[in-house]
Amino acid sequence: MSSSDSSKNLDWLFRGTSEIFPDRQDSDDQSENLSQCLAQSSQPLRVKLGIDPTGTDIHLGHSIPYRKLRAFQDAGHTAVVIIGDFTAQIGDPTGKSDVRRQLTPEQVKANAQSYLDQLRPILDFDTPGRLEIRYNSEWLSKLDLAQIQDLLATMTVGQMLAKEGFAERYSQEKPIFLHEFLYPLMQGYDSVAVEADVELGGTDQKFNIAVGRDLQRHFGKKTQFGLLLPILLGTDGVQKMSKSLGNYVGLQEDALSMYSKLEKTPDDLLKDYFELLTDIDLAELPDNPREAQKQLAIAVTAQFHGQDAALQAKQTAEQIVLQGNTAGGDIPEYSLSKVEFPAKLFYVLGASGLCKSSGEGRRQIQGGAVRLEGDRLSDINLTFETADDLAGKVLQVGKKKFIRLVS
Repeated sequence: MSSSDSSKNLDWLFRGTSEIFPDRQDSDDQSENLSQCLAQSSQPLRVKLGIDPTGTDIHLGHSIPYRKLRAFQDAGHTAVVIIGDFTAQIGDPTGKSDVRRQLTPEQVKANAQSYLDQLRPILDFDTPGRLEIRYNSEWLSKLDLAQIQDLLATMTVGQMLAKEGFAERYSQEKPIFLHEFLYPLMQGYDSVAVEADVELGGTDQKFNIAVGRDLQRHFGKKTQFGLLLPILLGTDGVQKMSKSLGNYVGLQEDALSMYSKLEKTPDDLLKDYFELLTDIDLAELPDNPREAQKQLAIAVTAQFHGQDAALQAKQTAEQIVLQGNTAGGDIPEYSLSKVEFPAKLFYVLGASGLCKSSGEGRRQIQGGAVRLEGDRLSDINLTFETADDLAGKVLQVGKKKFIRLVS
């Protein structure tokens, strides 16, 4: 690889990075300078990213470290995804004002599968040697009391209470349970077990990643680099992206929902969203904010639904706005709880108000005017067995009428 190619590769790997530690740019020591480590290493680096599957939904904010992990894969390195099936039963106390609910192994297993399914459009699951998926119960469940005591002896209570969430709870006299102190130690031990060279995480994970370095040193291993990435602000432009705040874009959302949310990204967030969520050269962004919003919405939607679906979503969103059907492109919703299933399509059309009656619904289907998620439906006897077959999808009649079906 030429020095020019190497420089471009490093620029790409470091794009959008908040912090790398340690980071002595004047050092030729591979253990102190990640650029030197990447340039001089004779074998692929092992780049770790952990998932604690405490839920089932991933939003674009969560996707940022996985996109970075993919960049390392594309540069020839090995992504090591740790499924925290053991640590999820403790729960990461980072950023939490109260103790987290402990999950059962069955809940963790189901959540983990959902996470992996959602990550398939981002990570390279197919190229040999580019991805390891490991479950930390593989090593953590085998630790005996003596080994756990050894782990606990690497950190003082004062050091643990310096962790932001713990410090806040302690000052507010909120309970901190002893098992919570194990979380950063066990997550750090993951780095020992998989011999990580680099660990990725959000800026809120610096403490946990630093613990991993300390434990690698304690066990006589080569110490990892920490590469921290920003916490994404939500679509409101005010608070971090969160499902509970309603300012999120979920990876499982349909193409039209994803496009419609992203094309309204606040102007002052556009650069960050392009940098963190796309591969687009920032020097080539449109000067017109409205055009930039559309380009962003198409680029991100295409990652998860394909280019054709993204362009169809753009066309549908424009039709909605041009017809004045809704304010700002938002789509009215209809609750499927009002429908008794199994239900025929023409009945849903009438019940939802898209058609004046079931009879009109039949005629619209016969006339080719009915679409579900952009796909034309022509079978007048089409039947849906359960609400799950329709939940979250957009039903359309002609060019003027749209409705989102919700559970």
